Amino acid sequence: MGALIRNAIRTPDGTILESRHRHDFKEYTDKNGVTYMIDGGLDYVRRSMNVGHPAQDLTVYLEDGHTRVREALTWGTYGPNGDQPLRYVRLMDMTTDHIQACLDNVPTMYPQIRTAMEDELSYRRSVKNWIEVTSKEVTR
Repeated sequence: MGALIRNAIRTPDGTILESRHRHDFKEYTDKNGVTYMIDGGLDYVRRSMNVGHPAQDLTVYLEDGHTRVREALTWGTYGPNGDQPLRYVRLMDMTTDHIQACLDNVPTMYPQIRTAMEDELSYRRSVKNWIEVTSKEVTR
């Protein structure tokens, strides 16, 4: 197994259960009457198995590739001043400054999250360079 980026399932009625940290146990009784659970955050995967009514696996690993990782990874934020309600933002929707601030100021971040954020900054630099080169070629 690889490094977890997202530990989540979608129940048959469309409800998404996501475990964000160790021992973040979530349980939900679906409209079909079956109870689903998930636990483990980014440390381990623990789930209920409902063979007759399976949930969709939404698990994402760092090794799944950056395109998938940047869409799946979410970061909890209280806003730039820390005075807003907690909300989760996808890595691809975070500003470059926000990503850099997280890398600079959160030493306890999971290693796979740090790698994904560093990969996102590299990805953005390469896209920016590609756009600059392409636009120069078009104007010639």
